[in-house]
Amino acid sequence: MLYLTSDDFPIFVPFGVIGFYRYLWYLIRIIASVTYRPVPLPENPTYVASEDVTIIVPTIDAGEEFKEAANSWLAGKPKEIIIITEEKMLIPLQELANAVDPERIRVLTVPFANKRLQMAHGIRNTTTDIIVFADDDAIWPPTLLPYVLACFEDQKVGGVGTSQRVQPVGTRMTVWEVLAAFRLTIRNIEISSSTHIDGGLPCLSGRTAAYRTVILKDPEFLHGFTHDYWLGKYQLNSGDDKFLTRWMVSHGWSTYVQCCKEAELLSTMKPNWRFLKQVLRWTRNTWRSDLRSLFMERYIWTTHPYVAYTMVDKLFNPFTLLVGPCLVGYLVWKSTIAVIDGGYHLPWWNIILSYIVWLLATRTAKLLPHLWHTPSHIIYVPAFILFGYYFAIMKLYALFTLHETGWGTRAGIGDPTKATAATDGGNHRHFHIPARPL
Repeated sequence: MLYLTSDDFPIFVPFGVIGFYRYLWYLIRIIASVTYRPVPLPENPTYVASEDVTIIVPTIDAGEEFKEAANSWLAGKPKEIIIITEEKMLIPLQELANAVDPERIRVLTVPFANKRLQMAHGIRNTTTDIIVFADDDAIWPPTLLPYVLACFEDQKVGGVGTSQRVQPVGTRMTVWEVLAAFRLTIRNIEISSSTHIDGGLPCLSGRTAAYRTVILKDPEFLHGFTHDYWLGKYQLNSGDDKFLTRWMVSHGWSTYVQCCKEAELLSTMKPNWRFLKQVLRWTRNTWRSDLRSLFMERYIWTTHPYVAYTMVDKLFNPFTLLVGPCLVGYLVWKSTIAVIDGGYHLPWWNIILSYIVWLLATRTAKLLPHLWHTPSHIIYVPAFILFGYYFAIMKLYALFTLHETGWGTRAGIGDPTKATAATDGGNHRHFHIPARPL
């Protein structure tokens, strides 16, 4: 029997308040997500993919899975696909492109692997009104481009994102891929709710996001994008999507996310422990970008106050999450000395069992949107709980290692010295265009 005695009630008050706060806001997100509606297709679209869209794909090691992804992009009938890779990968990437569609896929190179440098090179070689950045493993439904372009009917919209699901690497998902799928489900709820509440979102995910070319061709943007430093001395290569999102906010552009099956892409995740390295890189990027948004640039407070709140909430999230096990540990310790002291009526097994039941119930409830479609994944809920505590500790570790800017899962990517030299020394033609919409 699980019980709490009245003399111990005050001990659980802080625990209950934190839990109530967390799940109240989760309920608000769920309600906002359910009431969110994607932008419908216009009867007479201003933008047509075959005339107005260039897809830019920075990559260094695309394999056979690239063919499936590229064919899915071509189903949307873009005007052109530009692949940007490092010089030593030109031949294998050109062979892959030729095997798919040599007429609509162009392969360009930069001297060495650096994602932001590759993206900037693609921007300079684009002639269409809309640029869509995509990962080399992002698989689109054929309706994705029309639904993304529909958002640009609003001339204030500068960037558009999409919802996502995990595509397993093998025949079935590993536990790491299921954890990623859980995270994406929660993320889809977060971005649709924030878009519905105040029109903003924390990040236009780099897996697939579309932008007005006029914004990205601005020399001010290109310079800032390729000369982005943390604390003025650690040059950043990853975190490009966070930079792009902040640029939209700070330069007066609106953003939108199409959360619907017609615009939902599939993406692979690391199917092994290297997924943890991915998460660590993403976490560092989130810390850097959110701290900048909240305390340095500060545009987010007035343009998207709800998103600002979610950013602040995430700053404290690892601390509030770790309060639970710390309190349980304290109560277990207190119960063990009750035999000596007397007067404590809550046995240690009751405390631990109560906490486990609470975790299983609440985390399962939080994952119901995912489990509704894939009920077999309920067996991974305990792994998700353990990962949550690991993630809280990792977030604190990431906070104290923000100076580490390496890719993590790909060795040798992004030499800051070479990147600066390449972007400063290149003889490129620029067109200065105002960044703010009229």
